[in-house]
Amino acid sequence: MFKKSKPYFLLINSILITALLLIHFVFRESNYIFSLLFYIFPLPIIIGLIILFSAFLRKNKKRYHLILALILSIVWIGRSFKINSADNITETDVEIVFWNATHKREFQHVFDKVKTLPDVVVLVEYHAEELAHIKVKYPDYFFYWHPESEIGIFSKTPIISKAILISDDESKVISFTTSEINFYAVDVSSSLHISRKQQLKFVSESIDINEKTVVLGDFNLPYESKFLKEIKTNFNHAFNEKGNGFRETWFWNIPLLSLDHIWVSKDLEILNAEKISTFKSDHSMVKTVVRN
Repeated sequence: MFKKSKPYFLLINSILITALLLIHFVFRESNYIFSLLFYIFPLPIIIGLIILFSAFLRKNKKRYHLILALILSIVWIGRSFKINSADNITETDVEIVFWNATHKREFQHVFDKVKTLPDVVVLVEYHAEELAHIKVKYPDYFFYWHPESEIGIFSKTPIISKAILISDDESKVISFTTSEINFYAVDVSSSLHISRKQQLKFVSESIDINEKTVVLGDFNLPYESKFLKEIKTNFNHAFNEKGNGFRETWFWNIPLLSLDHIWVSKDLEILNAEKISTFKSDHSMVKTVVRN
């Protein structure tokens, strides 16, 4: 029975792998369906499927699959794995951390994980259950939480010029100023029923300052997305510039998708960037240090 089905399996396997590769490298986000497949099947998943299917193929066919998997792995590592040197950091430089706290975590989890008190911390999906306690513990610093957006902010210096924007699809942007830097905290809705094109248009239109500015958040889009084109034009990606290791921040420390980003305006110097793995959320923390 299995032997008779092998030709059909080989045909289905070839069609599926070819379609996924065309979507990933050619069609990408050209329409809604392709967009979903582009997000659901990142390159590591495609590589895994090719290796899995090869287990059911004859030796000569298996060899071609493994060669293809090797080539795609080199492509993936080449564009996602970064090697950069960090610059010397002084006390006047600004350390920034972003994290999707997945409703359950607090600023204290960040402080404990980073092992320092950053200058600025932004949390999304933050319910502030222990915020009153943390404010008492750190009375000399500044906290802000907006319940509707579920975005929380910690800063060593006063947080000013707050503006909250929430789209119809529940994507959120909070703009604020602290440490003499303009910030835009972003949380793009994770719903697959909503076009990311419209969501990123909302985010881009919300960013009205491109100098001395940091844009950070959960964009629910991989770095490769064409919808990030406008942000890439005006900002540098912190991890690309100064990070080390795989850029991807999701899922549970497995480098599948780079959904969480810190973007830094080109007039600020990026000194260091890190992805901090943790099992307290399905998202890794991202950290950078900038010089104004």
